Order: sequence, then C-alpha cells, then structure tokens
Amino acid sequence: MSAARKSISPNDILDMQTYEGERNDRRARLRDIKRDRRVEVGPCATFYFENYDTMLHQIHEMLRIEGGGDEQMKDELEAYNPLIPQGRDLVATLMFEIDDEVRRDRMLRQLSHVEQTCYLQVGDQKITARAEEDVERTKDDGKTSSIHFLHFDLTDAQAESFKNGDVVVSVGIGHENYAHAAGLNKSVRSALSSDLD
Repeated sequence: MSAARKSISPNDILDMQTYEGERNDRRARLRDIKRDRRVEVGPCATFYFENYDTMLHQIHEMLRIEGGGDEQMKDELEAYNPLIPQGRDLVATLMFEIDDEVRRDRMLRQLSHVEQTCYLQVGDQKITARAEEDVERTKDDGKTSSIHFLHFDLTDAQAESFKNGDVVVSVGIGHENYAHAAGLNKSVRSALSSDLD
C-alpha cells in the first residue's frame, strides 16, 4: 500500500472547467471514501475523519462556489492542508447536527469548550483531542460552534495497536452535558489505519 499523501499543492488543483466535467464521478468516489470515515457519537454528534481526498474535494468545492481563482486557492490550501493527517495523527471534523434551530441553539449553549473533552480510546489508553486553534470555537456567552476541527496525536505504540486491531478503539465526548462514545467498526478502522504510517 502506498503512503497516504500528506499535503495538497497548487498542482493538485484542477481548473474549474475540468473539475466541473469530473465533479459527479469525483463526488461518487468520495461518498464511498467518506462512508468508512464517519462515526456517529450520541444523538446529534458525528466525527468525520479527514484525509487528503476529503480535503482535496473540499478545496475544489470552495473554489467552485466562490470562484476566487489563485488568490482564493492560496487561502484554501492554507486552511485545509493542516487537516490532512501526517502519519501519526487522525484528524476529524466534529459536527453537531441538529435541524431544529431553537434546539440547536440551546444545545450549543450547554456545550462550552466541548472540544477539550473529546478523545480517542485505544485499548486502555485515552488520547485527548488537540483542537485546531485557527479561531476560538466557544464565544464569550458560552455558546460553542457546531463545527470543531480535532487532531488525535498517537504514539508509535498506539498507532500499531490501532492498526493491528488487537484492542477496542472508540471515539468519544466527555462533556458533562454530552457524555457519549462509539466504537470504531472494522471498516472504519481499516480506512483510518491508512492515515497512520
């Protein structure tokens, strides 16, 4: 198996005309990739584990929507390259998905600094998430964002245990107002193992 790609360069970005022609096929391929990189935790939180493919797609979609050309591409690369695993980390976008606006607002006000309570459990070892520090995700009034970007930094031994499949692995949130965890099934673990060198 070839090593996972760890960064996106301007040369990886298609011109928008080419992308438009390939978009449907690319989106179909990405649906298959994302299926094994998604873990629901509790009633309204989902961890979407990112990689080169998911971030490449995101950049193309942002360029397609906003049409900002080379200047925008530079900003998108700067924003999304840090969310590609580097061989000893797993990277996830945590989303609180609540359709009802009133319920969502109430829930997010109860989850101040929730990103500090997220973890990956590999056997008996708990790995606390490291949040992206691009912006403060909890406002002064205590309301947190519905989207958080998280890194789980593994030691060599933890990465080996994760890949070998000889221990139970779960991802969870330990917030006092939202304490839930979910085990990673075989297909998810297989997909995420490709992020680890």
